[in-house]
Amino acid sequence: QVQLLESGGGLVQAGGSLRLSCAASESIFEFNSMGWYRQAPGKERELVARITVGGTTNYADFAKGRFTISRENPNAVYLQMLGLKSEDTAVYYCNANRLSKNYWGQGTQVTVSS
Repeated sequence: QVQLLESGGGLVQAGGSLRLSCAASESIFEFNSMGWYRQAPGKERELVARITVGGTTNYADFAKGRFTISRENPNAVYLQMLGLKSEDTAVYYCNANRLSKNYWGQGTQVTVSS
């Protein structure tokens, strides 16, 4: 059973930064990709950033230039968020994809006050 555990969320003022972490129960290199998604109240879940097993990254337009996805050890993925805005307020979910099956963490709340 794949387990993903997010941490690092919290309350931050606009313009601030946060670093989210996702700890996986197995090596992240066993997955086709790892990613971060977010869901704001009343909105659908959306992609924030993703990194493939080969290291290719892609970002949502709103994340480009402000957010960075990285993997610094074999069992974790990170999301560095800079220049946070009130519209970044959401629950952020870690995702792992393998053979068209998606695994999700429980999410971590990010609240940006203006």
